[in-house]
Amino acid sequence: MTRAVVFAYHTIGVRCLDVLLAHGIEVALVVTHRDNPQENIWFESVAALAQARGLPCIMPEDPNDPAVVAQVRACRPDFIFSFYYRHMLDADLLALPARGAYNLHGSLLPHYRGRVPVNWAVIQGERETGATLHVMTPKPDQGDIVAQERVPIGPDDTAFEVFQRVTEAGVKALQGALGSLVAGSAPHRPQNLAAGSYFGGRRPQDGRIDWSQPAIAIHNLVRGVAPPYPGAFTTFDGREARILRTSLQPHPDAVAQTTGGDGAALYILSLELEGESLSALEFKRRYPAGVQPA
Repeated sequence: MTRAVVFAYHTIGVRCLDVLLAHGIEVALVVTHRDNPQENIWFESVAALAQARGLPCIMPEDPNDPAVVAQVRACRPDFIFSFYYRHMLDADLLALPARGAYNLHGSLLPHYRGRVPVNWAVIQGERETGATLHVMTPKPDQGDIVAQERVPIGPDDTAFEVFQRVTEAGVKALQGALGSLVAGSAPHRPQNLAAGSYFGGRRPQDGRIDWSQPAIAIHNLVRGVAPPYPGAFTTFDGREARILRTSLQPHPDAVAQTTGGDGAALYILSLELEGESLSALEFKRRYPAGVQPA
């Protein structure tokens, strides 16, 4: 039987772990994260799945700790798989599996290597993204591509909506490649890194809206960080507001209308003022003359 050690987190980690088990892969160890109490945990739990399926599971602060490396080595894995695990795995770990280490990344590599690729793709106004199964290397998202699946991004899609499609694409990519990986016949296509891009992580404060930007850039930011992510924010009349949904077209449900730095109209469809959700009627009652965000 083929044996794997799986580093995983998030809903996509749950779904892909299920794929391995359904295909008869022996999962000798699951490595995941403890949930951060400061984070909005809207996704499924790998730890809960491991417990339900009776799989050994650890949650180390540092997966590259020598004790963790020794525990993985003792499993004698054929494969290491990483599904949305948040830490980089060092060379000592990557050298352990007899048949290779593979990661699932939420973009069409070599584009959007690095952190939160779905959010970045939406913020950058892309019309397509996807999921890539690739060889893990000590540098992030640079190894040979084994499988890719594409998904569309609509002009008003939020990152959450796109992430759901990317999750399905990732599951499909893994399902399609797993048999050939086990058989030792999976194709490995080198990446052309010069043709790609790399993006770092994002912080909640990166959601502050710069109103000097064109309306379409503001719209893309809003949908790229919309809930369950922290959201885009600004100031109305000295009070903090979160703008959660916008449109570039006139909309019957618009709470308010403003403009970007290019003078193009931007229609606010969902707005929270200091945590309170405001309807169009309430916004107009409070600000009958309108207000320009800052």
